Amino acid sequence: MDGRTTCLIAGGGPAGIMLGLLLARAGVEVTVAEKHGDFLRDFRGDTVHASTLRLLDELGLGQRFAAIEHTDLSDYRLPLDDHRSIVLGDFSKIKKPYDHIAMAQQWDLLSMLADAAQQEPSFTLLMNTEILGPVVDHGRVTGARIRRADATESIISADLTVACEGRDSPLRAGADLVPREFKVPYEVWWFRLSRTEQERRSQQATLLPTIKPPDIMLAMAHHEYYQLAYLAPTGSRDRLRAEGIESFRARIARLRPDLADRLDELSSMDDLPFLQVRLNRLHRWHQPGLLCIGDAAHAMSPSGGVGVNLAIQDAVAAARILAGPLRRGRSPRGRDLDRVRRSRWFPTVFLQTGQQVLHETIYVPAMSGHRGGFELFVILMRLFPWLSIPIGRLIAIGPGAEHAPGFARRPPAEDRETRP
Repeated sequence: MDGRTTCLIAGGGPAGIMLGLLLARAGVEVTVAEKHGDFLRDFRGDTVHASTLRLLDELGLGQRFAAIEHTDLSDYRLPLDDHRSIVLGDFSKIKKPYDHIAMAQQWDLLSMLADAAQQEPSFTLLMNTEILGPVVDHGRVTGARIRRADATESIISADLTVACEGRDSPLRAGADLVPREFKVPYEVWWFRLSRTEQERRSQQATLLPTIKPPDIMLAMAHHEYYQLAYLAPTGSRDRLRAEGIESFRARIARLRPDLADRLDELSSMDDLPFLQVRLNRLHRWHQPGLLCIGDAAHAMSPSGGVGVNLAIQDAVAAARILAGPLRRGRSPRGRDLDRVRRSRWFPTVFLQTGQQVLHETIYVPAMSGHRGGFELFVILMRLFPWLSIPIGRLIAIGPGAEHAPGFARRPPAEDRETRP
């Protein structure tokens, strides 16, 4: 059975759910289609940046987020050896209460946002609903073809369709929007290792890369476990699989001897999620009736953990610019859609350029067996330690951070419940 909505959003990730919530609070009829039956997928981006924490407060959701299990990170460090490190990004100097980055399971964040959105009468969330491609009529996208869990297919028509379904977006492909690809020197193997009770009590939470050429690993501390990313040269997947889990454990033990006592938690290479990293962006983010945001517009590498935050900021900009036309029953024109791209172009290019610099100065030399770029960063930070303050702000807030539009702001849930 076919359906109709004012705005159809493809993908229930951070950009899609946030955009759906904001538009619904503007009174726009909005439908979000998510192909999975829940949000429970491991190793999505779990960093909730300071600008997103501020946004949640503006939306009246800060106290709800505070109730979610999370870890607050006060800085981003570079290791000097097994026992010492130097602060690269200092978040503590950012104006309180946004003087940190939070580490929280993305499914908890998405569930919280979806719950808030479902309190709005104009919001609909369709789970187990896969977007197959756009419906195009005389050169204009008028909706999308969908497939439900029972394998039935139908069409949802919409005044505006928004692609938020990731870097392999079928809507983007079906609208002949092709991103420019940039070279990425590494792939990522994700895994978890437990944290001991003593580590949870005594360790300061931080984002900590470990570089011992040719191996690189990033550790992020959740309450009960470490989320770890082993960076391997692009194209090395089959070789590492063939070497087997014992060889992989030895690599991790060399990088982090303090974790050697729990490496038996890694049972097989087949159990380690693998990410083929992409870095790309569209020059044009729209076609008539269609807008791409988030990973559908610009896939980010994991460097700096900025992808989720950038996608959420895209959603806020899109809602701020497009809610008016949609609320008035007018399909946004091309110039409206391009305003979204123009408002988010500088942050996207700036952050992607920063990632490329990190790739070429740190990762490429390290994976070739050299520490030159890394040592240069260490020397620079020792000579000018105050640089950790603007770097910390850049990581935690980012360029072009958005505020919640007035129509979407609410007092905290507790205040609403007690108001007469």
